[in-house]
Amino acid sequence: MLTLVLVVKLLAEIALLALLGQGVLGLLAGPARDRNPFYRLLQLLGRPWLKAARWLSPRMVLERHLPLVAFAILLLIWAGATVAKVGICLRIGVALCR
Repeated sequence: MLTLVLVVKLLAEIALLALLGQGVLGLLAGPARDRNPFYRLLQLLGRPWLKAARWLSPRMVLERHLPLVAFAILLLIWAGATVAKVGICLRIGVALCR
């Protein structure tokens, strides 16, 4: 069970960092961001989460707000996985969680 929680937490961390990096790089690069290969890589990593956010959110949410929705959902998943990890580690012993 601990392994499953760690995998979920890791996937959420990767996706959160990809969305955050895409946002920061988008601000820094400006209109030329579509030609930036690193921006395109981060966009590729974040695309499945944006589609999931579109599927979960109501239609009145604008497309430009989807990255924020995806970030919020991933942050909740990460927090839930962190709470689950702490609970499991307290139950089985901290020494076994290393």
